[in-house]
Amino acid sequence: MSFCCGASMIGTKGTLRHYRTHIHNVPILFCPVCHRVDIHYMIESEYEILAEYAHGDGVSEVDFQDYVDQRGKSLFENCVNHDNEDPMDVVMSQIDMALDLLGFAKHLGDSTWEAELKKRLGILNSRRNKLKAKRTSEGLC
Repeated sequence: MSFCCGASMIGTKGTLRHYRTHIHNVPILFCPVCHRVDIHYMIESEYEILAEYAHGDGVSEVDFQDYVDQRGKSLFENCVNHDNEDPMDVVMSQIDMALDLLGFAKHLGDSTWEAELKKRLGILNSRRNKLKAKRTSEGLC
């Protein structure tokens, strides 16, 4: 499980840019709070090699899955959330974890950590409210 700013990162696949080359379907970890993106550590070296070769060949787009065999690698099995989940479930899961951590930070008396967690909860609550508003406007309540 990977963490960023205290939130657990979401396992997904995305498109990354290496100079002028766009590399599609790269296994990444995404932070739902600060939007940081990390290349999954299990394929980082393969990504770097492919990116350098594609850039050197002047290719503008390449699909990671076409060049790197990922069979047998369970890349996202230890992620708390995945991109195929309902966004509201992901946000609620992140809020629950942050609240648990906030209780622990208070127990420890760590005011700096408490402040960081409260900031994260504010961001997550804002995202939750936007999702609720979107669902209401779409009639999906």
